[in-house]
Formats: sequence, structure tokens, C-alpha cells
Amino acid sequence: MNRWVFLAIFTSVSSTVIGQVFFKLAMNQTNGDSLRMSRFLPVFVMGIATMALGFFLWLGLMSRFDLSYLFPFEGLDRLLLVFAAWVALKERMTPTLWLGVVLITAGIALVSVSG
Repeated sequence: MNRWVFLAIFTSVSSTVIGQVFFKLAMNQTNGDSLRMSRFLPVFVMGIATMALGFFLWLGLMSRFDLSYLFPFEGLDRLLLVFAAWVALKERMTPTLWLGVVLITAGIALVSVSG
């Protein structure tokens, strides 16, 4: 795999993760039943835009590579999402959660080298 392919895959996966973080930030703008549209809408639209970028990049990658080659990289979004939640959203991470992330990452590595 050359660096451009890896960059495209990483950009696609990262866009999905960033979109999820934007969605969480947008949902934090809700207060029970009331919604602060002036704060919610721009963040929500950014989530849609970044998720769309990741989606269309992924479609482009699927047109060029076997799904069995690409799919293990989907597991990276779990790793990146936990890290983003910890850093950007200040969510509390337990040792058990980090252990789970390590196991998922190890599984991704095993699947990636098996093909």
C-alpha cells in the first residue's frame, strides 16, 4: 500500500470519527426537549459534511480495492473515536475501556496481516 492510499483510508476513517464528535457536540446543545438552534445547527451541519466526506471517499476506495482489503481499516474508527472522545469531549476513560481498545487494535492488526 502506498502512502496516498493510506492517506485516503485514514482521511475517510477520520472524517467519520470527526463527524461523530460534531454530532455529539451538537446533541450537547439540547436541553431536554428544548433545542438551541443557533448553536446546534452549525455543529450538526459540520457533522453531516464531515461524515459525507468520509462516506464518498470510502465509496471511491471501494471502487479500487477489494472490500476484504479495506474492511479491517474500519476498525480504526473505534480506536480513533475513543481517543477523540477522551481528548475533544473530555470523556472519562477506564482501564477496561483502554484494554478493549488495545484488543480491538490487535485484532485489526491480525486481520490485516492475514490477507
